[in-house]
Amino acid sequence: MESFPTRICEGLEYISEAVFVGLCDIVGTSEEVAIRRETADISEMVQRRVKSYDSTIMMVSGSYREGFRLEGSDLDFMYWPNNHRVIMDMSQSEYYNTANTTLILSDSTESPPGFTLLQLLTPTTIGEVQSACVRMNDRVYISSSTYRQLTCSIVRPNSTVHGPCGSGVRGGVEYDTAHCFVCDFWPSSASSWIDRCHSWPDPEVVSDIVRNGCHFVAIGHPLGPHEHEEWRFSFSQAEYKLVSSMNHCQFLTYGLLKLFLKEVMNQQSEESNKLLCSYHMKTAIFWAIQQNTLPHWCPQNLLAGFWVCFKLLLRWVYEGVCPNFFIPQNNLFLTKVHGSAQNRLFLQLHELYKKGLACLLQSSSIRSYIIGVLYNPRLSICTDESIMRSEVDYDVQLVKESIKVIAPSVDLFDLTKVIHTIEQLVDSPLTHYQLVALRRLTAFLFQCTAFQLQNMYTNTGVNKQMYIADKMSCHTLKLAAKFGCISDMLYIAMYYYKTLRYREALSVIEMTKVKLAQPYLMYEGHVDRERYTEAVGGQSWSTKMRQAVARVIKIDNRMCYISELIPEQQSALQNKDNRLYIPVFVMLHFLEFLCYRHIDTTLSQAALDELQVLVHHDQGLYIHIFRDISWEILGICQQITGNLQAALYSYQQSLTQYPLNGIQATTQGRIQEVVSHQ
Repeated sequence: MESFPTRICEGLEYISEAVFVGLCDIVGTSEEVAIRRETADISEMVQRRVKSYDSTIMMVSGSYREGFRLEGSDLDFMYWPNNHRVIMDMSQSEYYNTANTTLILSDSTESPPGFTLLQLLTPTTIGEVQSACVRMNDRVYISSSTYRQLTCSIVRPNSTVHGPCGSGVRGGVEYDTAHCFVCDFWPSSASSWIDRCHSWPDPEVVSDIVRNGCHFVAIGHPLGPHEHEEWRFSFSQAEYKLVSSMNHCQFLTYGLLKLFLKEVMNQQSEESNKLLCSYHMKTAIFWAIQQNTLPHWCPQNLLAGFWVCFKLLLRWVYEGVCPNFFIPQNNLFLTKVHGSAQNRLFLQLHELYKKGLACLLQSSSIRSYIIGVLYNPRLSICTDESIMRSEVDYDVQLVKESIKVIAPSVDLFDLTKVIHTIEQLVDSPLTHYQLVALRRLTAFLFQCTAFQLQNMYTNTGVNKQMYIADKMSCHTLKLAAKFGCISDMLYIAMYYYKTLRYREALSVIEMTKVKLAQPYLMYEGHVDRERYTEAVGGQSWSTKMRQAVARVIKIDNRMCYISELIPEQQSALQNKDNRLYIPVFVMLHFLEFLCYRHIDTTLSQAALDELQVLVHHDQGLYIHIFRDISWEILGICQQITGNLQAALYSYQQSLTQYPLNGIQATTQGRIQEVVSHQ
């Protein structure tokens, strides 16, 4: 590219800028990516500090954690037992208390690069680990294939084995759950990576990566001597830190490679469409940045950066060698890209290479941005990200991402630990987005606390204890509403209904109703941008939340909020769903109906009529994807009033919706109950 005439180079820079703007639309601006990463950081920080030593740690990994939200992308999760640690040699055992830590030794003497055997050194209390043990040469090893089989459906029932993971589809999204083991040490087989890091990443990133060690996922090398017993080194945590250290142009180039793989390279032929994967694209961009092939990664050079990576991939396919970024001796192509498949793939990629950058016109996502500037060469392109998005756009993104922040499951006795952790985090240097996520987390924890306290002291019969618990519950729920958004007021109404204070509940419901009726309300990504900006533009985030933002109601299935929903919570728990998600408008009418049942049956019927109109006629604006629980709640209300025919119809409708909340077993039970009483 350097040898191109100046005029052509300028043309390429112009098209590069257009593609940069297009990728900011598809992948996100640097600010949007920061929102995604930083809100997820908070969940991870709190979980790591709060989880007990004998619990399981969960980490979101892969492209979602890196900040991508591309259509059709899957969700990757890693799980490992916190009290099991892999060591690289026996001398490292001195860092652990073997009374409460199970030690596992990595033995890679006979394994191919990037793989190892895991020898169990001390007893385990985990059944799956024990059951996966095999004896070889008078030593006990953990079989990866057995462990993978045993853990495949622990998180999600009916998952199927895919690579080292349990895979399936939930909510229309594919997921991969990998049960693995953690190691606090950097493997010696990856020491050459440290020596290579002269220009990228920065020394502090290298230190952070090395200090945090690696993981081992349950899959062996197909050509290794112990395929069913071997484990693969995983550098997911390191990869996330590397992707986070990229500048935005580098990140968008990585995004472009992913799009090009999906829309062009994998569309060439049936035989070769599974040979290359997203991980190969990530490996290519890592090597390209580190080898300093392109001195400046900026919008004008985006296509030059893409071309560097594509040529690298082409060379790897030609040679049949794709070196792992951390352990180059581990050839990622070894069992897939070889022989006739390799030849076919090379010829297909070479055909694309011969077209030059015009091959990007085959990408359905990118084509229009390139054609736009080719037809309008005088078109002014602005790569200034600050004017690409408005304040509302970022607010929508922030609400969307912070809603995913999940508090760790803790009982009341661990709550002081959580609150102490939150206090420590508040005092630490957090970004604006991390603080927003922390507020969300705090509100949810306060709500759980209130209902836990109430559930704990209701049946004690000790009036003084009940009075104190009630005062604390009311206080924490009001605090949560201050930290949270409009929807959080309904938790106060739920609590009042649960404690038989129907008028107080209705008073809160009325206030909530007024706020939800505002024309500038932001809910599930829907908002009138002009009115929102007019009403709360430029104001503090806490003001925006309390005045203009509503979210879906989340209830923890391990405690009672509304007794009428206990069967649904139990059904969801059997499906390993720890939470029910209920649209705020559905919950509003449901609570109004339940409270008025004890005060005025006419007004109760009016609330039910409003709920019925909402559920029957919603176009996706108010109920969104939560139709299973919405029809279910309508059926519950109709059944309470004795309208069994209508209730039966609602329950049947609930069964036909996507089972997002995992309540089908209860729905079928309710149908049987209604039929038996007709």
